[in-house]
Amino acid sequence: MYSLTNPPLPTFAVLILILITSDVVYSQKRYSIQKGEISFTSNAELELIKATTAQVQGLIDPETNQFAFTIDIKTFRGFNSELQREHFNEKYMESERFPKAKFSGKIIEQIDFTKDDAYEVRAKGELEIHGEKQTRIIKGKITTKDGIIRLDARFIVPLSDHNITIPSIVKQKIATEIEVVFTASMSLQ
Repeated sequence: MYSLTNPPLPTFAVLILILITSDVVYSQKRYSIQKGEISFTSNAELELIKATTAQVQGLIDPETNQFAFTIDIKTFRGFNSELQREHFNEKYMESERFPKAKFSGKIIEQIDFTKDDAYEVRAKGELEIHGEKQTRIIKGKITTKDGIIRLDARFIVPLSDHNITIPSIVKQKIATEIEVVFTASMSLQ
């Protein structure tokens, strides 16, 4: 018969193991997005298309400088019409097959996340859009203030890098290179 005051050795060992590993897990603080936004602009010869999403998820580990960000493609809003949004999801991004865009990797520069400052940084990692991964170095800025970090980046995504094809009938309405703007505020979780 078991008692709480004298548990059998295997149960006691498991409890100690759980307590030790939970201390390790809970001591690792990560920054997570509290508020974020990603927008893109297609500035083609005959048409300007803009869309935005605030449905951004992401983490940064301040000890290792590793990061991971993801967005649900279907959450983009804006566009010039609802039909244009449907075409974006169905014909170009194929959101049913490739529902997420992701960027994960490591910040190259060392950052003191505990000190209020601004840093010009480069994030190197795998950018996955439309199921196609590309190793990218994206320049940006990280500002730390009062325990909150702000991320700002602006970069170009060539559609051909991610196997997104534009039919010749609409080539003058959709740019082959898309400008992406990313901003986020993050705090320790």
